[in-house]
Amino acid sequence: MLVQVGARLAEHLRPGDLLVRLSGDEFAVLLEDADHHQAAAVAGKLCAALTKPFTLKDIAVHSAVSIGIALFPDDGPDLSALLRKADVAMFKAKASGHGHHVYSSADDADDATRLQTVQELRTALNGDQLVVHYQPKIDLDTGEVHSVEALVRWDHPTRGLLYPDAFLYLIEEAGLMHAMTRVVLGIALDQAALWQASGRRLTLAVNLSASSLVDTDLPEQVASMLVTRCVSPGALQLEVTEEFLMADRDRARDILTRLRRHGVQISVDDFGTGYSSLSYLRDLPIDELKIDRSFVLPMVDDARAAALVGSTIALAHSLDLRVVAEGVENDIAYTELTRLGCDQAQGYYMCRPVPASDLDHWLSTRRATDKLTDIPEPLPASVLD
Repeated sequence: MLVQVGARLAEHLRPGDLLVRLSGDEFAVLLEDADHHQAAAVAGKLCAALTKPFTLKDIAVHSAVSIGIALFPDDGPDLSALLRKADVAMFKAKASGHGHHVYSSADDADDATRLQTVQELRTALNGDQLVVHYQPKIDLDTGEVHSVEALVRWDHPTRGLLYPDAFLYLIEEAGLMHAMTRVVLGIALDQAALWQASGRRLTLAVNLSASSLVDTDLPEQVASMLVTRCVSPGALQLEVTEEFLMADRDRARDILTRLRRHGVQISVDDFGTGYSSLSYLRDLPIDELKIDRSFVLPMVDDARAAALVGSTIALAHSLDLRVVAEGVENDIAYTELTRLGCDQAQGYYMCRPVPASDLDHWLSTRRATDKLTDIPEPLPASVLD
């Protein structure tokens, strides 16, 4: 793919421009006699060129690109300085999602903070700073709990407990998602082993990002982690997004099929929020759909939202899929989901994500029919996971 990327970039440059590959998937272009506007125009053409799919062994592969622009001599007197400033601008482009960004002096302050946080994240991954909280999924027909979702937190030494929206984007930018996935899976499976040894039979759901699923060795790595801890494969459920399922259907089918062969369950997270074809529900090995909270929250006073949820439940059940509703925050939504035949629900109305020890206490003291035995945990209103 790198060869094809290089060739496609070269096609859209002038004869006197210099194209090089720096390392990994990073390329650099030196434009002769180009001002701010000309450089931005070239960057736009290169972004457009790389959005077209690549063909690898008859498989269509889609790519995204972020381009940072630095100008000589305003942004630096030599190659080293210009590359550093272009790198800073590239991260700004990636964070904004705009494709390309021209460096400005204001970017330096943001870059220093980003670099420091990335370094702290590397330390966190190698230490004991990442922790996992667990949120139960309630069986709506019985009120019992047979499944929980694992959600990562960062126990920062000076900033306290941080939620995913404070650091996941940096994990992605810095290429650390594979490492974090292994750490979180390890912590969650260690806890699953403890629950299994104590006789508490819970299915544990762990989120996987689209970028963590590009590793074709993932199914075997997951299987090895289960064997090492003597955890039953059926006790693990991996939650994937429609983004991954639709980006490369063949890769998704291969990886998910191999995970299912090892006995791992597959759940589609945030169902209904992506631009996708429902055909993947027929073609891919899926056990569960999770209805996104953006459909569940409006159900209380929006008949159309309730109708969409009801239709999704009926569709899933016709395909023999389990349905979980996310973001249940009041008794009205809980009751309506029960009426519509939803299988499970999770949300603040029942229980917030909490440490394993608190969840053990909650499970031990809660009656199956007591839906409001919540564990207080003061959180910012914007935090939903």
